[in-house]
Amino acid sequence: MLNRRALLKSLGLAAIAGSTPGLTFAKAESDARLVLIVLRGAVDGLALAAPYGDGNYRSVRGELALSNPGTTEGLLKLDGIFGLHPSFVNLHKSFAAGDASVIHAVASPYRSRSHFDGQDMLESGAMKVGGHRDGWLNRALARVDGQTGNASAIALSENTPLILRGANSVATWAPSRLPGADDNTLERLQQLYADDEFFATRLQQALRSQEIAGTQSGMNTTAKRGNDEKQFVDLMKSAALFLNAPDGPTIAVAELGGWDTHGNQGASQGALARRFGTLDLSLGNLRDGLGDSWEKTVVVVVTEFGRTVRVNGTRGTDHGTGTAALVMGGAVDGGKVITDWPGLGSNNLYADRDLLPTTDLRSVFKAVLADHLKLPADFIEHEVFPESSSAKPLENLIRT
Repeated sequence: MLNRRALLKSLGLAAIAGSTPGLTFAKAESDARLVLIVLRGAVDGLALAAPYGDGNYRSVRGELALSNPGTTEGLLKLDGIFGLHPSFVNLHKSFAAGDASVIHAVASPYRSRSHFDGQDMLESGAMKVGGHRDGWLNRALARVDGQTGNASAIALSENTPLILRGANSVATWAPSRLPGADDNTLERLQQLYADDEFFATRLQQALRSQEIAGTQSGMNTTAKRGNDEKQFVDLMKSAALFLNAPDGPTIAVAELGGWDTHGNQGASQGALARRFGTLDLSLGNLRDGLGDSWEKTVVVVVTEFGRTVRVNGTRGTDHGTGTAALVMGGAVDGGKVITDWPGLGSNNLYADRDLLPTTDLRSVFKAVLADHLKLPADFIEHEVFPESSSAKPLENLIRT
C-alpha cells in the first residue's frame, strides 16, 4: 500500500485522499470557506504588529525596534498604539477595508519553548502535550456540511498536518517536484487499479485535484527544492482554485516554515522582513484568486508561540510565549487590533522575558467555528475543544 502511494506521488499525482474508500470532495451545503495557515518556527509578534505607542517599546526592543508610522520604511499604522511591519502592504489594505484584524498577546495554553510540543498543542487543541492524538480541526469536520466521510477539507501539503489528522476524512495535495505522468501511463494505472477500490478512488481524486489546480497530466508545477517561498506564493493561488471549485473542499490548511529567527533577524529589512513579504504576497494572491468567494471566507494565520521581547547576543530573538495572530477575509468584522494589552514594562513580561499572553488561541478558533462555520456551541465545547471552558469565543470577530 505504501509503495502504491509513493508511485502516485512519483508520477506527479501528489493528491492522496484518506481514510475511507469511495472518498470524494464533499458538496458544500454552506457558502462558508476557511483557510488556516500555520507558520512553523515561532513568529515574532512584536515585529509583525509592533506596539510603537507603548512607552517601553523602543528601550526593550533595541536595534529591532521599527520606525514610527509616516517615516521612511516606517510601520503601517493600525491605530495609536500598533503598526504593521512595513512588508505587509496587502494586509494593511485589507485592514483599512475592514477585512482583517490583528489579535495580539495571544498564545495556546503551552508555556514552554519546544517547537514540537508547542505545535502539538496548537494543532491538537489539548491542555497538555500528547493530550489528543488527533487535530481539533479534524474533530470539527464531523459537523461540517452536515456530513461525515467526505473530504470537506484539504491539506495543501505532502503530508497531513496534525491539525487535520483523525477519524474524519481529508485530502492532501501539493505541487509535484517531479515530471507528471503522460496519458498512456495514466490509462495503464487506471486499468491496473480498476479492481482496487481504495487506490482507484485515490487515483481519480489525484487527477481531479490536478485538474482543479490547473495542471495538465503531462506537465509539472513550478515547485523547486530550496524555493519554498516561491512555492508558498503559488500554493495560495492553488488554494483559491480548490475553494472556488464547485465540487471542491470548503476548508484548506497550509503551512510555512522558516520563522525561527535566533540570529540576524533584522528590523525593516533582513531575513524576517523578506519572510513577511512572502506571507503578505501570498495572502494577496489568495484574496485575489478567491474573487467573489472572498466575501464568504475567513483566513486564520497562527504560530506555535512568540519570541523574546529583548534582542539576543546574535541580533535575533529566542523562543518566547505571547505573539500575534491574523484573521482576515470578507467574512471578518475587521479593521481592529483585538488585545488586552499587557504592556512591555519589566513587571509586565512573562518570566521577565516574553510578551505576556492575555488571549487564548482557542478563543479565536471557537469564534470562527461557531460564528463562521455555524457549528453548535455544545459540540465545540465538548468534542472539538474539551476542557477549555476558560477560553470563551471571541466576540465581534466575524461579521453577522
